[in-house]
Amino acid sequence: MRWLQRLLGGGRVQLDPERQQALLREVRHRYGAHARIRFPDQVEAVTRELDGDDGLVVATRIVIEVADQAHADLLAQAHDVHRRTGRRLLVHRRNYRPLWKEAGHALRWPLFALPGGFHPYAQVAGAVTVVGGRAARLDRVTDPIPLVTGVFELLDLTTAGWEYGRVRVDTDAAALAARLISTAGRVLATMEDPPRLPPAVRELMRRNNTVDVHDPSGPRVVDAINLGARMRETLLA
Repeated sequence: MRWLQRLLGGGRVQLDPERQQALLREVRHRYGAHARIRFPDQVEAVTRELDGDDGLVVATRIVIEVADQAHADLLAQAHDVHRRTGRRLLVHRRNYRPLWKEAGHALRWPLFALPGGFHPYAQVAGAVTVVGGRAARLDRVTDPIPLVTGVFELLDLTTAGWEYGRVRVDTDAAALAARLISTAGRVLATMEDPPRLPPAVRELMRRNNTVDVHDPSGPRVVDAINLGARMRETLLA
């Protein structure tokens, strides 16, 4: 794998694990729903803080951690549904859409209440922005495969939440989806042998419908987003 060759060979970079831990703690505790600044401003601040290769490593860790915790949360919810009702729900990380189509009314969208404390519209959106902005350096610091897998999982959960999980589509939600799509495309473009697009993405790419985007503070529609068109433009380029 090219990333491993870079780490072991001449492309090796100097990383500082202690600085990474400090950055991770700072981003985890300083930002989120409790912070008294707008989510777009938090995203900009997180992006500035996660500078350099150490910041890129931290951003990657945030994406993967959130994807892992969301999966664990959905497994726990499925187990609870089975315990209470006897109904078995299948949780597949590569494609969450069948789960949400079948049982979205019985599930809680996991990204708003993960144990790690990261908020999808603050730290996660910031981390995704960092990864997309420095995608060309990913194979110098990490394996991009788990990362792009996590990005696609978060995109799957985001869009399924809009359709089946009662997640309101406001400008912060739309910005997260746009960042996930853009970053996925940039990471794939750096890979010699990129993985196949997951089923949820391929399903959405066949669509051409627009979704209203609302003001975060009220019912007013302020924009619209066509996920299928945006995915086709970015992921099939």
